[in-house]
Amino acid sequence: MLSQILATNFDWVPTLARIILGIIFFAHGAQKMFGWFEGPGLRETVRTMTEYVGLPASLAFCAVGAEFFGGVALIFGLLSRIAALGIAVLMLSAILMVHGRYGLFQNWFGDRKGHGYEYHLLAIALAIVIIVKGAGALSMDRLLYVWMGA
Repeated sequence: MLSQILATNFDWVPTLARIILGIIFFAHGAQKMFGWFEGPGLRETVRTMTEYVGLPASLAFCAVGAEFFGGVALIFGLLSRIAALGIAVLMLSAILMVHGRYGLFQNWFGDRKGHGYEYHLLAIALAIVIIVKGAGALSMDRLLYVWMGA
């Protein structure tokens, strides 16, 4: 089972998808967890997710953790399929619970209420590449897979 999770080849397409998705989710997760990059920090993020979205605090913590730790895992390529699955589930949940009602497009000009889900679809597409193809070249998954002799 572990070898199936780690299995990947020296392919640059999933590598690029993994690193790009990892950087984006590391940054967003760091905003929510630590307040870095002008983010709200953990207390405000959990308050917003519980009061406005209706999530229990435990799920709000899990969402923040999935973004931050999933981003770190993807950057290093460690358990990439699991991290990508977590991010895909998180993005699908965001579409269903919040952004789906606002349509496809982001609110770039701030002229209407809410943001659409186009960003979420792109993140899901990148996550699917990683789930299907693995972490690709230059990943901890590949090193462990080769080291295990699988």
